[in-house]
This record gives sequence, structure tokens and C-alpha cells, in this order.
Amino acid sequence: MKAPTMRLDKLLGSMGYGSRRDIAALARLGAITLDGRDLTDASARIAVTPDLPDRMTVDGEPVDPPPGVVILLNKPRGVTCSHKEAGPLVYDLLPTRWRARDPAISTVGRLDKETSGLLLMTDDGDLLHRIISPKRHVAKVYRAILARPLNGTEGALFASGQLMLEGDDKPLKPAELEVISPTEARLTVTEGRYHMVRRMFAAAGNHVEALHRERLGGLCIPADLQPGQWRLLGAEVVDRIFAGGPP
Repeated sequence: MKAPTMRLDKLLGSMGYGSRRDIAALARLGAITLDGRDLTDASARIAVTPDLPDRMTVDGEPVDPPPGVVILLNKPRGVTCSHKEAGPLVYDLLPTRWRARDPAISTVGRLDKETSGLLLMTDDGDLLHRIISPKRHVAKVYRAILARPLNGTEGALFASGQLMLEGDDKPLKPAELEVISPTEARLTVTEGRYHMVRRMFAAAGNHVEALHRERLGGLCIPADLQPGQWRLLGAEVVDRIFAGGPP
């Protein structure tokens, strides 16, 4: 399939490099190259392909990835999945220029401020909605450290499909509990309700002291990706989200 094309000034403007006037000025100065040649005409149409960072430079640096980015972030505790709230935000962990991208980069669902682990971010609205759609049943795996020892009834309660959380109008879908130690467990869920895992353990008479998301579908955090670090995902890796198997 033929790659879509965009005007150079519109493409780089949507990637946060400035206004169309700014892009035109960069082009006139010879600051933009494609395949080793200067691009001096800001109205030139460019094929928008995933390998653009390998072929284009701006001010001598590889251009940012074009629209359609998917980012896997190892979210640390203490940062918020929000564009507007006070305090450290997950978007602060990305290059500053990316704040101006259009379409904007958004988180795929949310992890609360004190939850760490795997978080996806993308500017692809269709993909975002595919992942969070209840019809997809994408599994999310969390590791929880608890304030008190498990009492042995939690597994059956979470798997029953009858657990009703306070304030909700329908029971949770069955979830799978794996006991790691008396005060640590792994929980697999297929829904994304507000503070769901914390509320589930609260309903069982316990309190979550630390929560970490280990997996989303068939994706997990690479062993070399430290908290606060992120990685761009290729299409073949994104497909693992829906595969549900090992990474």
C-alpha cells in the first residue's frame, strides 16, 4: 500500500517543530534534509513512512517519529497520567517538543499516581480504543503487595464474577489470583475500572501498599527498561497486545 503524503511544513508542524512559518525558515536555511539532500521547499509533499527518522534530519538530528507512535513506558511511582494535573506527569518523561504534537499523545487507560509499571501511550486514537474496548478483553496483570496476609478466600471471590464494588452498578468479570507469598499476589483482570485492583482487595478486607502492572495482553516491560524510561514499539510488537501470549 502506498504511503500517505503530507506537506513538509504541515508534517513537521504536527510533530512539534514549530509553525509553518518556522518550518519554512528552517527549509530556507538548509536545516532539513531527506535522503541526504536539502529540502528547501516547505510546501513539498513527503511520504510519511515509519522509517522517516532514518531518512530525514532537522538541524542535523534525526527527525522525530511521524504520527502513529506507540510508546511503552515503565511508569515510576509518583507521576500522574494527566495533561493538566499539578505535579510530575508521565508526559514530562517524553521529549519536550512532543507536548506540541497533533494529534496529541495520550495514555492508553491510566495508572494511578502511586501505581508503577507498564503504560502505553499513543497518538493513534483507533488503536487506543481497540485496546481499551471491553469487547477485546485485553488482560492486565498486576503484582500487589498487601498490608495484611491473604486469608485464602480472595481467589474464589475474585473468580466468582459476582463481586460488586462499592458505587458500581454491575459485578466485576471473573479475575484470576495467583498467590506469591502471604502478603504478595498477582492479579489478572480484563476490565479497567477506577482504582479497580485496590478496590478489589479492599472488598476482601485488605489494603494494597504497592501496585505494579507487569503485563498488558502479550506485552511486558523489557528487562533493560528502567523506571521512567520508554521505548517506541513497532507494529509487530503492538500486535502482541492482542495476542495475549508470552512477549
